[in-house]
Amino acid sequence: MTSPSQGGPLQEAPLLEAPLQGALAQHAAAIERTLDRLIAPVAGGEARLIEAMRYATLGGGKRLRGFLVVETAALFGAPATGALRAAASVEMLHAYSLVHDDLPCMDDDDLRRGQPSTHIRFDVATATLAGDALQTLAFEVIAAPETHADASVRVALVQALAGASGAAGMVGGQMIDMQGESRSLALPEVERLHALKTGRLIRYSAEAGAILGGASDTECQRLAAYGRDIGAAFQVADDVLDATASEAELGKTAGKDQEAGKSTFVSLLGIDAARAAASRLAEAAVSHLAPFGSSASLLRDLAHYVVERRS
Repeated sequence: MTSPSQGGPLQEAPLLEAPLQGALAQHAAAIERTLDRLIAPVAGGEARLIEAMRYATLGGGKRLRGFLVVETAALFGAPATGALRAAASVEMLHAYSLVHDDLPCMDDDDLRRGQPSTHIRFDVATATLAGDALQTLAFEVIAAPETHADASVRVALVQALAGASGAAGMVGGQMIDMQGESRSLALPEVERLHALKTGRLIRYSAEAGAILGGASDTECQRLAAYGRDIGAAFQVADDVLDATASEAELGKTAGKDQEAGKSTFVSLLGIDAARAAASRLAEAAVSHLAPFGSSASLLRDLAHYVVERRS
């Protein structure tokens, strides 16, 4: 990974390339419809659980991870139905992580996407169960034949998502993040924290489309490197936003990292150097797409978007 030490929310429409703006909206709508079908309301004792799952997952977010799945799958002509199911799966996994991240025993945040967090809208126990159910449903969806006819492809998706979301990925990063509340972290530790907590799931999203499309090992490695660097750029930009954007722009509590005394890219590098690092990481991500030519133009635009956003 290009290191920040080597040295924000949707941006206003004029700063977002029109083709990317349209593609983000189109893919988000298709992913939303898929999620709506996969987490359908039910009657009975589990109805409140499903309601909480839908609340946590539907009606918000940029669907960046799902967009990556759909766009990378399209590079290899993978069927749209399977790509949308895999995209919905990773959005479920991401939603579970946000629900648990907001809990009082974690980051204790009452606001998410401009709305009360799931544990505020429902209760802590229901939110915890909703996160648990979203995590297991994410794997159920990609393991189903509807996602891909080839069982070996489905197994590869399950294995890759498990690696990205467990102790060697997102959950491990959350543990490091919690440890950072009681002591200062050095820059390499902050880089590792976010490579696991945020970056691994974004990297998986770029890899998932390649897996669905039967890409070569070299192509998979290029997209994994793209996902790794765009994930790092996303997080550096996120730290800048936490320090500079308003609560209305973010849709969540602003300045929480600074208030909690957490080590961030901004606290270690300063705002200007962090912004420059994010831009370098975005350019590094773009460099991995060279062999894909014009087919990857939206992925190139996305790399720049993640460092220019304001939410």
